[in-house]
Amino acid sequence: MRAKFLVESVTNHADGGNTVKMRPVHGSSEENKNFCKYTPSGNLEMYINNPNALTFFIPGQDYYIDFTAVLPCGDSL
Repeated sequence: MRAKFLVESVTNHADGGNTVKMRPVHGSSEENKNFCKYTPSGNLEMYINNPNALTFFIPGQDYYIDFTAVLPCGDSL
C-alpha cells in the first residue's frame, strides 16, 4: 500500500537527531487529489537519529510512503 505525505516540519535537536512531522497531501494536483480521497487526514511523527537520513526530509516536500505487512516470523507478504 502506498501513501503520499507532506513534510510539515523538521525540528533539529541538540543531541543531533531530528523530529519530522508529516501529514497526508491535499488536492493541489490530480495525483494529490486521488491520495487525499483515500487518506484525507492523519499525521506521522518520527524521531530520526541516523546521520544518513537527517538531511533527507525537507519541509514542504512530498514523499511517498510504502507499507508492507510483515508476517510474525519476519517474512513479508
